[in-house]
Amino acid sequence: MSPPPHRPSPDLLTTGAVGLAVVAVSSSAPLIAYAAAPALAIAFWRNLLAVAVLSPFSLARRRAEFRRLTVGAGRREGLFCVLAGVALAGHFATWVPSAQLTSVATSTALVATQPVWQGLIARAQGRRLPRVVWIGIAVAVGGAAITTGTDVGVSGAAVLGDVLALTGGVFAAGYTAFGERARASISTTTYTTICYGICALILLLVCLVGGVRLTGFDGHTWLAILALVAGAQLLGHSMFNYALRKISATTVSVLILLEAPGAALLGWAWLGQLPRPYALVGMALLLVGVAVVVLGGGRAARRVAPTALPTDPTPLAD
Repeated sequence: MSPPPHRPSPDLLTTGAVGLAVVAVSSSAPLIAYAAAPALAIAFWRNLLAVAVLSPFSLARRRAEFRRLTVGAGRREGLFCVLAGVALAGHFATWVPSAQLTSVATSTALVATQPVWQGLIARAQGRRLPRVVWIGIAVAVGGAAITTGTDVGVSGAAVLGDVLALTGGVFAAGYTAFGERARASISTTTYTTICYGICALILLLVCLVGGVRLTGFDGHTWLAILALVAGAQLLGHSMFNYALRKISATTVSVLILLEAPGAALLGWAWLGQLPRPYALVGMALLLVGVAVVVLGGGRAARRVAPTALPTDPTPLAD
């Protein structure tokens, strides 16, 4: 896979979108814990309902773009959208069950290795990451591990859960990498409609094959699912996807780790789950790691800017 094209520098709107996305995705874990429904069913409904919200707008305003993705060179971008949806479904289908097989703390810490896999993907694409970025990734992942209180499973089921959590991190990195390629030339609305649609279809098949209950939930659970759609899905994932046009997949992956302290703070305020003292240390390390990746990576990019391809001064329609 060739490296993605040079992207313009992040602007204030992109920075705001990332901040909103971090807050939105931080609500995901508390809402899932509150909802009385199977986790895979929640994942299916949040994607399907997001598509239901996006489709009327995207089909009315982006028909030409959808047609372009089915012919000629546009098929390549369409394929990236589909592959991103497959990877997102793989992330949900592996990481969510892992939390039922091993401890939630271990599952969350292992899936937080996503930036490591993201860095390896970038390396495979021929991009050399600055040493400071790798240092930041290591600090951020270490902070995430401390925040979630990593423990080691001792049973066979726990080991399987650990493997599934790691696999979930790999799928999450693939989802972000494919999204980075698709978002180079495709609007956020078109990309997310296709990606979430493919993800919902795959999760539906997984739920049907696995006998996962999809209906019969109480009103509070449906309200939680709707909140997940509005928050974590539309304002969370979609805003991260929007930012991929101007922020690298590696940086976005590290920023997503801010979900861990965000969810801990929401869990404390909403569910009364007070973070342990060592978790506060982990959150601090996580913030430091994110700052190192974003600031250090930005400085490295500016140093090589003279040899980069010039950007088109005309902004692409989104």
